[in-house]
Amino acid sequence: MNIARSSRRTAYAGQASRQRGFSLIEIIIVLVLIGIVLGIIANQLAGAGDSGRTRATVIQLQGLAGKIETYALDNGSAPDRLEDLVQRPANAPNWMGPYAKAEDLKDPWNRDLVYRKPGTEGRDFDLISFGADGKEGGEGTKGADIRAK
Repeated sequence: MNIARSSRRTAYAGQASRQRGFSLIEIIIVLVLIGIVLGIIANQLAGAGDSGRTRATVIQLQGLAGKIETYALDNGSAPDRLEDLVQRPANAPNWMGPYAKAEDLKDPWNRDLVYRKPGTEGRDFDLISFGADGKEGGEGTKGADIRAK
């Protein structure tokens, strides 16, 4: 009986040594799959950053439009340029500012906001950020301009 047990142990020992660990190909496959998953996650997070900046820009433009309207109430008309909200212009006798800070005049991508007086479609002014791509016009979440309403 001892001989049978001994031969079984050697048979199992031989199998165990052959099945110990992973092969190089298995490790490479797992690393590639992990890389793909991380790439997908990183792409989603990058898109979320632009989406968050777009929402922040909409809120910023609405707030700045309110400040422009306050300036207009105090001085009789909208400012000639956005910088007039920060420093008193010569043609604003009732200026009660500053109405905004210099950093309020830049979008979340750190580009100057575009201010046009008079505005289009019968508005007193237009307040625009060119969005993530920084170019006028465009479509989609990364290319579209963002306007104060």
